Formats: sequence, C-alpha cells, structure tokens
Amino acid sequence: MTQQAVTEDFPAVSERYRREIFAHCYRMTGSTQDAEDLVQETYLRAWKAYDAFEHRSSVRTWLYRIATNTCLTALDGRARRPLPTGLGQPSVTVADPIVEDSEVPWLQPVPDAVVDTDSRDPAAIIGARESIRLAFIAALQHLPPLQRAVLVLRDVLAWRAKEVADALGTSVASVNSALQRARAQLAAVQATEDSVREDTLTAEQQDLLDRWTAAFWEKDIDAITRLFTQDIVWEMPPHVGWYQGADVVAELIDTACPGRRHTMRMVPTRANGQPAFGLYLRGDGGRYHPFHLQVLTLRESAASHVVAFFDQELFATFGLPAVLPADDAPAG
Repeated sequence: MTQQAVTEDFPAVSERYRREIFAHCYRMTGSTQDAEDLVQETYLRAWKAYDAFEHRSSVRTWLYRIATNTCLTALDGRARRPLPTGLGQPSVTVADPIVEDSEVPWLQPVPDAVVDTDSRDPAAIIGARESIRLAFIAALQHLPPLQRAVLVLRDVLAWRAKEVADALGTSVASVNSALQRARAQLAAVQATEDSVREDTLTAEQQDLLDRWTAAFWEKDIDAITRLFTQDIVWEMPPHVGWYQGADVVAELIDTACPGRRHTMRMVPTRANGQPAFGLYLRGDGGRYHPFHLQVLTLRESAASHVVAFFDQELFATFGLPAVLPADDAPAG
C-alpha cells in the first residue's frame, strides 16, 4: 500500500475516536478551548505518523498515547485551572466585596454533547459522564500534569501500568509511584469517585429542576432556599470568592443578583454529566440576554453545589441562544 493510500485511510480508522480523545484532552487541561486545539494537534501528529504505525496496539490506544504526550507538552509551565474553591481561601460572606480576577485561567465546563460516547451501551455513557464531573476535573487540577496523566490513564481508562509506562516513556515503578501520590492528593481534596458519582436524575430531582426555574423566575428567595442543602457551596468564576450555607447563598441571590421578579429565564442544558442552565436577564428592550451558566450538583433532591460561570462565551459553546425574545411577562 502506498503512503498516499495509507494516509487516505487514516480518517476512516481514526474519526470514531475523536469525541473520546476530546474528553481525554479536556480531563487533562480543564479547558474546552485548549482541548479542541490539542485534539487538532493530536490528529495532525497522528496523520503524519500513520504510515509508520505498526499496529502493535489498537488505533485507539495509539491515539491516546499521542494525545497524552501532546497534552503534557502543552501543559509544561502552564498554571492550573482552578475553581474559586481551589484557590485555598476560606468562604466569604455577602458583606465581603465581590472581587473579580480575569487573569486566572479558570476551569471551564464542557457540554455533554461533545464528550458523550457514541456507544449505545447506557453503562458506557454513564461511565464517560462520571469521569468528567466538574468536581473530578477540578480535583485533577491539583495534580502535576504527569500525575494527572497517570491517574487518568490508570483509573479512568483502566490501562495497565506497563501500558502507561510505555506511553509516557518511563518505568512501571515510576508509574506506580505517581499513581499513589495522585490518589493521595485527590483524597486530600475530597474528590474520590464516590463523591463525584451521580446517577441518572430521579423523578424528585427532575421536579427540583422544574421548581428551580420557577423559583428564579419569581425570585422567590424562600422557595430558592428550600432547594438547597444546608451546606450548599456557591461559586462564580471569575469572581474569586465562594459562599457556603443555604442562608448565605440565599442572601447573596437576594441582595447581589441584579435580576428581579419575572426578569430571569432559564434554558436547560447539560454540562460535565450534570444538569445545567443558561440564565438570561431581561433587558430594557424586553429581550433576555446571557448572564451566567449554572452547573448544578445534586444530592438526593436538593442542590449541594452550584458553579455559576460568568463567561458569556460559554453560551455559544453550549449551543444556547445569543438572546431570548421579549415576552408579555411583567418586568417586576
């Protein structure tokens, strides 16, 4: 087979893995934008090297090796991508000033639509979502890139230690040592598999989401508070402060949120395998404009953690409308 024939065959054997390679690059970087660029770089490198590929491993494994090393090169010297809770500061109160820091390379959420597996096996889909939970991705950011790669390859992709060592050009002993340190670090930030696992929404949780949109539409603070766990955490990147406690978060929404009754509309979506909403605020012309993207973590039938991303470019990333039309609802 000629080199041209080999390279022409490359898309047919590689494109089926693009979505999961994107998810892998996202786990490594915590950024949808960086992940997209790294997938492009991975496929370019793979295409150039495909004529020399000897099929000693599967194409899928080979692509993961290239993607992992591409990510490690890109991450060299880069700052990690935290959430506000990952900055090491205690929670704040509503009396504290709201401080924004746009210089921090904040963690980004990812749409389910771009990381869901193409598998028809529901267990495979759930497994893929579990490995991109927001809490898990945030915890990975506490690890040095090499430890991050080892943990993802061993614990998410279930590679053997020898496979990881071959992929990273290191020894099995080094892989096992890095994995041990990575697991200890994740335990220290309380991001074990059990703490980030979330099954399909129950009927009670779906009812919670319906009541969530209604409570914000009415800006009914009492109703909103009842949807929280008592220890709820609320964070709002790029604002560096984070809030904890149902009463504290309720006061924040009551006093700091510019939305009033019948001025906040929610459009549901999915992020990181979790329920999410694009929140729109009503403007002077009656139309609704993007305000922030909420990603919810649910515990039983209440919200235990909300990250409200004040990055309006995310609305386009999630395929959400740039603006919602005016309606006949009162302005408040």
